[in-house]
Amino acid sequence: MTGPAQDALAALADPTRRRIVELLAKGSLSSGQIAQEFPVSAPAVSQHLKALRRARLVRVHVDAQRRIYELNRAGIDEISAWLTDIRRLWGERLDRRESVALKGEPR
Repeated sequence: MTGPAQDALAALADPTRRRIVELLAKGSLSSGQIAQEFPVSAPAVSQHLKALRRARLVRVHVDAQRRIYELNRAGIDEISAWLTDIRRLWGERLDRRESVALKGEPR
């Protein structure tokens, strides 16, 4: 696997980033609101948000002095499409194995 889905999954390997995505799934939040949810410094949360932006999982817009974050549907859809492909390929493989097993033939 290469490309955007790989970048997104790599970003989600970190539990803090996964939690940020879970928070944003409920609605948009400012960077300050997100930072309040974690026992780490605001700059540390900012680095996590930067990684999520690079992975196309979140997007940001400026509202006066605040940065508002929300999920980026395109990035989430890329992960979903990759998982759909894996499920399809895996399902085809399992179907072949089942067919062979039912015929009593060796693999």
